[in-house]
Amino acid sequence: MKLYDLERSGNCYKIRLLLAFLGQAYERVPVALDEGAQRAAEFVRLNPRGQIPVLVTDEGTAIWDSTAILVYLARRYGQEQWLPGDPLSMARVMQWLALEQNEGRYGTARARVIALGLKGALGQTGTLEESRRLAEIAFATLEGRLTDHAWLAADHPTIADIACYPYTALYPESGLALDGYPAIHAWFARLEAWPGYIPVPRRPVGAG
Repeated sequence: MKLYDLERSGNCYKIRLLLAFLGQAYERVPVALDEGAQRAAEFVRLNPRGQIPVLVTDEGTAIWDSTAILVYLARRYGQEQWLPGDPLSMARVMQWLALEQNEGRYGTARARVIALGLKGALGQTGTLEESRRLAEIAFATLEGRLTDHAWLAADHPTIADIACYPYTALYPESGLALDGYPAIHAWFARLEAWPGYIPVPRRPVGAG
């Protein structure tokens, strides 16, 4: 497998984290976004949207979008653990993937992008205040579930936890501490203690 990747991307990190938990070997192919590599014809053939991550399977098929890649890897290599197959359990996972793609993307992730002045289309829509309001909805929803449950969608971690973890953990980089959410912090600790965990790529202190 090949993963077209950017170290600091939370969406790419989700894929690396699941691959680490699954114990799957793969080749990382860095994509130099600052140099416009995502617009090169060779890359656009892999993903017409010109975005990372992209996974090329052992059979040579390109899969783009972090959620799609998580689903593929979970079903291909993780059997029932990371994406249960029964209808109700699968629906519960999908609920959290939807939260991550909505309040997560336009709340937690966008607040970080705007606050840090990172390049990309995400930071060009909405405001920091709007993003933080959406982030608070995400955090309240996560906290409500995690107050009485160890994991988001099952009695063990699934791709729901992997999807929601990175930008929640990185939210303090938007300039606000993630205070008042003890269940979320306990969830962080559980996930970070899971065998195979690799650290989330935090921005170096003092980085411009």
